[in-house]
Parts: sequence; structure tokens; C-alpha cells
Amino acid sequence: MDLLRQLRHVRRHWWVALVTVMVALGASAFLTVRAQPRYEASVTFFVTTPNQGVTDAYQGGLFLQQRVKSYADLLTSDRLAQTVVAENPVGRTAEEVQRSVSTSTEAGTVLLRASVTDTDQTRALKVTETLAAKFVELVQTVETPPEGKAPIKIEIVSGPRVSSSPVSPQPVRNLTLGGLIGLVLGVGLAILRGVADVRLRDAAGLQRTTGSPLLGEIPFETGARSAPLIVGDAANSSRAEAIRKLRTNLRFVDVHEPARVIAVTSALQGEGKTTLSCNLAIALAEAGWRVLLVDADLRRPKVDDYLGIDAGVGLTDVLVGDVQVGDVVQRWGDKSLLVLPSGSAPPNPSELLGSKAMADLLLALRESADIVIIDTAPLLAVTDGVVVAVQADGALLVSQQGRTSRTQVAAASRALHAVSVRLLGCVLNMAKMPKAEAYQYEAYRVVAATELAEAPAERAKTARHSDSGGANMNTVSDHTQELTRLPR
Repeated sequence: MDLLRQLRHVRRHWWVALVTVMVALGASAFLTVRAQPRYEASVTFFVTTPNQGVTDAYQGGLFLQQRVKSYADLLTSDRLAQTVVAENPVGRTAEEVQRSVSTSTEAGTVLLRASVTDTDQTRALKVTETLAAKFVELVQTVETPPEGKAPIKIEIVSGPRVSSSPVSPQPVRNLTLGGLIGLVLGVGLAILRGVADVRLRDAAGLQRTTGSPLLGEIPFETGARSAPLIVGDAANSSRAEAIRKLRTNLRFVDVHEPARVIAVTSALQGEGKTTLSCNLAIALAEAGWRVLLVDADLRRPKVDDYLGIDAGVGLTDVLVGDVQVGDVVQRWGDKSLLVLPSGSAPPNPSELLGSKAMADLLLALRESADIVIIDTAPLLAVTDGVVVAVQADGALLVSQQGRTSRTQVAAASRALHAVSVRLLGCVLNMAKMPKAEAYQYEAYRVVAATELAEAPAERAKTARHSDSGGANMNTVSDHTQELTRLPR
């Protein structure tokens, strides 16, 4: 995984790093407050030996430097600790005194420093004073031969003295260290969470998973739940501009073989495919196209709820031969948009949608409208969506950001490719986009101008068809009349 992707994981899950840092700081503060203050008393020894001449001084210095290392171990020995406790009992055992003593030396010198830490300031000083005196005596005893003079002399050159303020805990150091540890752990957890998260998080991931072009990103808007259609005030929203951009991309996805019958589907239920189907049909009708929206999700139809139409009689009734399609197609709004609702709930939706009657109906609708938008069932739930997509010119796959997993999207894409369905592209729905990337009204005017420049050519073709004897398809009423003459 490259560094850029790791940084994206950290940016996406920044709150994980923040919470980890806050927890680490809180733990450091808690431990610092609860910790007992500890004081340090210290004493410094100077180790020397009698010498004569420069040569003797040099050799004696080397000898003492080696000796000092041994004396450091002697300061923390059991023998010295027991002697200190026997000389000055201060409520501590020999083991406790031994653990409280630490030593340090400076390379190239004969200085030896001993420190005693304790929670009681006075006791630390008393232990250090006794330790210093008994250490000098112990060295003299150990170094003095049976007959003769000791070759080593130890003098106290600093201390004993005790610190006026506690040496631990150190709030600044503890909080800084806790914050750094929390930051490292937080960044690691954020990256781990990003790697383990299999849900779609961006448009690039959706495009890589499906292997198809990205035709649109529909931004998330809090008001879309109460007002899902891009009409009224919502017509000027960033979501409406994204739908119009999708309309343009969809019309130019393949200029040599344009798709006139488009199946809109998704991997799972609730990803916004029905809302997208309705809004895409509205946007196409706004641009002057004759649009027919078909609700082919016979198990959970929602088009009638969004558009506010009667769905008692519709597609299923046409397919079983009870009514003609022109009798159940309903006009919506003041644009050239007609809607074919789902109709009665059938016991066998898949068989009905895959019947010859459905194929004949789509052939007839293709000749009566510029674009047919079909809202289908989710691909992974039932086979209805695949059955309809096979009969269309292409499919549009809708995925919701942060909900659908890459595995589910890949399975939906494979389901379409398995039956040779032409996947026109994919759409990332409910995308969280920065305000700077939201579609602006000026961008919409450019898009609209492009499409309106293309629409007259299409309308001219329609007019020529009308002059050759066909019905006048430029008005919604004539469009409906044409549909009434379609076969059962």
C-alpha cells in the first residue's frame, strides 16, 4: 500500500487518531495525578590513588577508571544495603534500600555518583548520608591488604543533598510522551481501520471495482429524504446539478451506439436507485427528450410513491394482457415525461419480466420514446434486475457510499457481465463531497446549453418521422395516443 493511500485512510478516520490521543493523554494525566511524588538525594565520590611522576599518574588513572566500574556495583550490593539498615534503621528493609540506589559514572573520569530515590524527602537524605559513609568504609576494608596501606582513596566531593522538588512524576514529560504514543497508535489504528473497511468510500474505488466508467457522483443532502425529487427549490441544489451532469455523461457515453432503453439497478436494496431513476427521467424531460419511466421493481415498487401516481394498474397488467399500455401510462408534470407504474403484485415477477410479452413491450416502447428508463430490482437480492437488464440497451449501476461493500459491488458487476449486459457506467450515490467540489449553477448552464444544442437535431429527426405518416410525437398528448396503439 502506498503512502498516499495510507494518508487517505488517516484523513478519513481522523477521529480514530484523535480519540486515541485523547485517551492516551487522559491515561497519562490520571497516572501522573495518582503517582506518589518521589524525591532524589545524591552524593558524588572522587576516587584517587597516590602516584609519583607523570607515568605513574597515567597508569594510575587507567587503573582507577577500571576500579570505578566495580565500585558502582559495590554501591548497589547486598552487603552495603545491610550495613546501611543496621547503622540507621529508617523503616526500610535492605532489599528496599538496595532497589532505591542507582549509580552513574562519567566516561574517562574517576567520578562516581550515587542516587537514592524515596517518597519521603527526609528519609532519602538520611539513607544517602549513611550510604556515603558506609561506602567509604567498605572500600577501605575491601582494598586494604592484610599488611599495608590501601592503594585507593575515596573522597566525597558533592553532597549528600536532596532535591527540593519531586523528580517524579513529571507532568510535562508524561503528557508529551503519552500524546506521542497516542498519536502513533491512533495513526496505526486509523490505517488498520481503513485497510479492514471493505465498504465503498470514494468514486475511484467504485470505478476500480466495476471496471466501468464513473458517470456521476450524487452528493448527500440532508433534505433529500423529505424532498427526493429535483423539483421546486431542490431543482437548484447541488444534487440536481449532479443529476444533470449524469444526464449529459449518459447521453454521450457512446455516441456511435446510444442507449435508448436503460435499466437502473443496484447491488442492494436502499441504495437510491429508484430516486435516481425518477430524477434522471425528470432531468432528461427538462432537456426536451421524450422520456418514459417504467417501474419494473415488481417486488418493492416505489416510483408511484415518489411521483405521487396511482399504481393500481400498470406493467404487470399489460404483460398478462388485461390492458393496453396506453391505457395505464400516466403523464407526470408539464414535461414530456410519462410513467408506467408497476401495477398489481404478481406471484412470479422473474418469469413475467423475462417473458416474450416483456420483450415485445420494450420493442414497442423503444419506438415511442426517445429514452426509456427502467427501475429494476437489486441484483444480489433477486434475479429480476438481471432479467430486465438483458433486454435493455445497457445498465446503470448505482452504489451508495459508505454502505455497499466492494465485494457486493463486484458481485453485482459480475452478475451483469455473466449474461453479456452492457454496463454503461456506475454512479456513486449519497457521496460526501467537499463544498468546493459541489456543482455550481454556472456549470449547469454550460451543461444545459450543450444539451439544448443537441436536442433540436433529435427533435428534427422526430419531426421527419411525423411527416412520413407517424403520429405527432412532439406533445405529451400525442405521445400517449401513440402508446395506446401498441400491441398487448
